[in-house]
This record gives sequence, C-alpha cells and structure tokens, in this order.
Amino acid sequence: MKYLLPLFLFIALAVFLAIGLNLNPREIPSPLIDKPAPAFNLPILATPEQRLSQADFKGKVWLLNVWASWCVSCREEHPLLIELAKQNKVILVGLNYKDEVQAANAWLSKHGNPYNVSVMDADGRTGIDYGVYGVPETFVIDKRGVVRYKHTGPVQPGDLEKVFLPWIQQLEAEST
Repeated sequence: MKYLLPLFLFIALAVFLAIGLNLNPREIPSPLIDKPAPAFNLPILATPEQRLSQADFKGKVWLLNVWASWCVSCREEHPLLIELAKQNKVILVGLNYKDEVQAANAWLSKHGNPYNVSVMDADGRTGIDYGVYGVPETFVIDKRGVVRYKHTGPVQPGDLEKVFLPWIQQLEAEST
C-alpha cells in the first residue's frame, strides 16, 4: 500500500492536468449571465455633457463592447466590429475603459467608429460592476436588460457568425 499511494497521487495529478489543458482560457465564467445588466449613467464620449444609461436600451437587444485606445487587442477586433455595425443588426454600445477623452476620440477618428454610441468609464467603476478582467470584452444584453453572454478577449473572425449573430437572432425573436 505504501508504494501504491504515490502512484495513485501521480494518476490523480495527471487527470487534473489533462482536464486543465482541455479548458478554454477565454471562457471565464461570469456571475452576470442571466442577471440584470449592472446600472450605469455615464457621459457620452462624443458629447460629454449628455449621459446614457443601460435603461435607455430597454426593449432592445444590444452589445456592450469594452474598449480603450491603449488596448492592442482592441485593434485586432476593430475591423470585425466595423463589419458588424455595417450589418445594422444590433445596437453596438462602446464602453471606453480607463481612457483619455482626446485619445479615445482620436482613435475612433483614425480607425473608424463602429459604435451607435460610446460612453466613458474613466475611473473603471462600471467595468468593475460588469466584472471586466481586461479589454476587450463584449456582453450580449437582451430586451429585458439581462446579460445573456460574455465574450472575453478580442472578437475573432468566426465569432460573428458562430456566436454573436445567432445570439442576436435568438434574442430578437424573444418577446419582452
């Protein structure tokens, strides 16, 4: 028995390692799934004297994309967000995270603005409420204001067709 214990311990560790290696590191569980989207009331990036809240989207399916001008991965996903915006299938809201107003506006001017509207989260508190680990992150929010899906990391080419558009189609078909 004394010689079998190390063998069983090794087998248990190997099983845990195998399970861990098969997990997708992008799939970080969110406690917000199927819960109301956290409330916010933030200044609009283009017109800071005006404010926007999540309640302004009640009755509509929308995406909240967390981004920043300093975010390298945001540049990777940006052309896909432009493509999504051209399809005009969903409201795309930007949450400009811990950024400078001038830098954010300059970035959108240079790379194009896919957002219907972008709000400023200069201190990052709204990002914390949404459980943001880092930028970019994208949330799918239904007509009742409930978070239905969270995508961590940059949106990849296949994600639009395989993930976001099916979610949008499903949620648009649901009644409020």
